Amino acid sequence: MTVPSTKSKLRLRRGGVEELRKIEDPVEFAIAAADFLGMNPITLPGGFVPDKDILCGMKVEAWSRVKAIPISKVRGRLTVAFADPFDLPAQEEVARWGRGKVWTTVLPKGELSDVLGRMKQAEDAENPALAMENIMKGDDSEVEMGADAQPAESALDATTDAAGEAPVIRMVNTIMVEALKTKASDIHFEAMEKTSRLRYRIDGELVERPAPPKALHNAVVSRIKILSNLDIAEHRVPQDGRFKVKALKKEVDIRVSILPTVHGEKVVMRILDKSNLATGLAKLGLDEYAYKAMKYAIEQPHGVILVTGPTGSGKTTTLYSCLQDLNTPNVNIVTAEDPVEYELAGVNQCHVNVAQGLTFAGILRSVLRQDPDIVLVGEIRDGETADIAIKAALTGHLVLSTLHTNDACGVVARLFDMGIQPFMLANSLILAQAQRLYRRLCPFCKKAVELNHELLVANKIDPAPFEGVEVFGPVGCPKCHGLGYKGRGSMMEVMPITPKIRTIIEKGGDAELLKTLALEEGMVTLKEAGMRKVRAGLTSLEQALEVTGGE
Repeated sequence: MTVPSTKSKLRLRRGGVEELRKIEDPVEFAIAAADFLGMNPITLPGGFVPDKDILCGMKVEAWSRVKAIPISKVRGRLTVAFADPFDLPAQEEVARWGRGKVWTTVLPKGELSDVLGRMKQAEDAENPALAMENIMKGDDSEVEMGADAQPAESALDATTDAAGEAPVIRMVNTIMVEALKTKASDIHFEAMEKTSRLRYRIDGELVERPAPPKALHNAVVSRIKILSNLDIAEHRVPQDGRFKVKALKKEVDIRVSILPTVHGEKVVMRILDKSNLATGLAKLGLDEYAYKAMKYAIEQPHGVILVTGPTGSGKTTTLYSCLQDLNTPNVNIVTAEDPVEYELAGVNQCHVNVAQGLTFAGILRSVLRQDPDIVLVGEIRDGETADIAIKAALTGHLVLSTLHTNDACGVVARLFDMGIQPFMLANSLILAQAQRLYRRLCPFCKKAVELNHELLVANKIDPAPFEGVEVFGPVGCPKCHGLGYKGRGSMMEVMPITPKIRTIIEKGGDAELLKTLALEEGMVTLKEAGMRKVRAGLTSLEQALEVTGGE
């Protein structure tokens, strides 16, 4: 912190506390107030949370009320930081908690609020029942929700009335806000025999959170149906819908899927936050070989680029990142998706609707009459779609799509299985890629751990590259909600189609020969990509093997 000038000191001493209170900047106020009272202003390390032992038995709500936090306790004397050191009633209250043995200091208001927020997260994690009780009482968040279209007027039954009551509305709002704060990708709300269960998928893992009472399960589901413009009277068949949420200074789309189960309806809500999209390939955090290969491929005037991997491996995000780089005013980009997850400005996006007869193949035929330069096909599911995509690439279009295979080399065998002729595939495919998402270690709490040699041997991994390398494991802290991991990254196996690989594909594409040649030409396998992330300290060995162990 900086020190106030002699001139400002004189002005403050003449004007006293009233002059001080005119200072709007919290940091400047803390510096000036500390100097005025002869105290030392402090600043705290990132992620600081007070130990439970020094909270004097008080809840976070009480510390928030007095705008103070405990810092440390030495020889029975408690050090407490106040945002406003002139608030004497607050100091007197804290002195009662600390039995009179309190040392006062000053902390800028913004830093104090951050610490109180982390304290609240830690308290809620330890007392889930209390957290849900607070939701029932009130404390509405600033959140707006709405469907894309207004629901039709209909007779309201008792469940509908319950869905419109304040506690249920607050409950749904709070569920949404907490999901956004924890950066969850999905919300699972499901009916058990005697209880309801609420879980968030955070960085790929389901984390259980305090759930509403089972008596309110139907009311909560009805509230979500009303927002999604679905039929609240229908409980026997699955339903799908969407609505928007405005909260935490952002607007996100929520995709809703409702499934009837034995004990009631289960709701899964996918959170589609456009702000999480990478603005291009460079922002995906790829290694140099993968980035250069992908960048070269999307710069080609025509051909097929195929991204593979299981559901939830980030394929759509990778393709959208490619489109972000390609989306310029001089090109026409058209997509066929099921469903359209994120709306991209300047891109013509089409919904697949199988129920209405609008399939990938059907849309693709129409798209090719729209004078496209670049075509994105959400997924190649059958031989007909594959045939049209390959022919589109041969006639001068750049086609991007996804396919379900285990590795990059498996693309060739999969397309042969769909009926694509070897010479057509050899002349159209320009890159095949397989990817997985790994959980990043929380940078605030990760710690060095001993390398598990038994795990390396069991997974047939050479331990030599790990000699002299420090590896890390998860711990858990308020910053990562106690999970030990924070955020996700992608690991990729990229196979550019070189002249030698093209020749092998023309001859029928022997899988073993194809992989051997690709590795000789620089391809990094998924498992090796995972081990590189471990050696770089980005993830743990166990996490890397969890997503690539079988590859």
